[in-house]
Amino acid sequence: MRIGLSYDLKETIALQQATCDDICEEYDSSETVELIATSLEAEGHTVTMLGGGREFLGRILQEKVDFVFNIAEGRGTYRSREAQVPSILEMLNIPYSGSDPQCLAICLDKPLTKKLVALEGVSTPTWRVINDRQELRQIDCCRFPFPAIIKPAYEGSSKGIRLTSVVENANQANEAIESLLDKYHQPAMMEKVILGDEVTVGVIGNSPPKVLGVMRILPKKRNDYFLYTLEVKRNYLKLVDYECPAGLEEKVLQRIQASSLKAYQALGCRDFARLDFRISAGGVPYFLEVNPLPGLGTHSDLVIMARKLGWNHRQILSGVLSAALERYPQCVCV
Repeated sequence: MRIGLSYDLKETIALQQATCDDICEEYDSSETVELIATSLEAEGHTVTMLGGGREFLGRILQEKVDFVFNIAEGRGTYRSREAQVPSILEMLNIPYSGSDPQCLAICLDKPLTKKLVALEGVSTPTWRVINDRQELRQIDCCRFPFPAIIKPAYEGSSKGIRLTSVVENANQANEAIESLLDKYHQPAMMEKVILGDEVTVGVIGNSPPKVLGVMRILPKKRNDYFLYTLEVKRNYLKLVDYECPAGLEEKVLQRIQASSLKAYQALGCRDFARLDFRISAGGVPYFLEVNPLPGLGTHSDLVIMARKLGWNHRQILSGVLSAALERYPQCVCV
């Protein structure tokens, strides 16, 4: 099968958007793109590089592909940016992997995602959204339960989530929110910190989706509020250990898996996704966010998890591709 690979490279975005120092965090390296292409070729497919942005527009119209394996994060700072490539593919009636535009647009909006999963009975930490400086002056942060974490409302890959993002009182919260509003030009979300373990969950498939694994992120040096921040992710080899399968009580693992599948299906995720939770002292999993377009590079959490469970990269890609192709039976015979 002739598979097109859509992607956005860090170096391309860095040249176009030199703003925050974490602007390129969600985008992929050329090494990751080559790794994915190699795994797809090992499955017997021919891979055509499509790129992203304007380059993608030109190539998707020029190249004849049967299917697109999509890892493109989209351009700009729009909360719907991850939906850009899938929207074009749907307009052209070209089959592709991963979630559809509606799901991708919803899931990058953290507050909206939390509202939807909460309606399905999935626990999520208390939160509130501050849209601008005027709204910040009108609210009373003193009434919010601390400690809290301040994060951008429409970002992924821990962009804007730093060691300094945890606040202990209203004064600290006001300062952190004001700084975030200025830097990221989008609403800020204040969320209660759940004191407990952080876990990430991989899900693959559609009918039905299945939990690939539950991985616990353990700090090598304990402190009061360990959070899986950008600094930790950039230096993960020195700062954390990954435990998969997670060494939690069976009833807690069952709760995590049930909550993950409920959120995955409620949000309309397809083929694969990764979901993040904090586990309270009472063993309740609290949903933080979902990534319906998780990284597939060597150092990505989903790949680390899968390898700890005995999967190689080719098997991971094959699992995702197989799930996608089940939705497009016409491609299987190509």
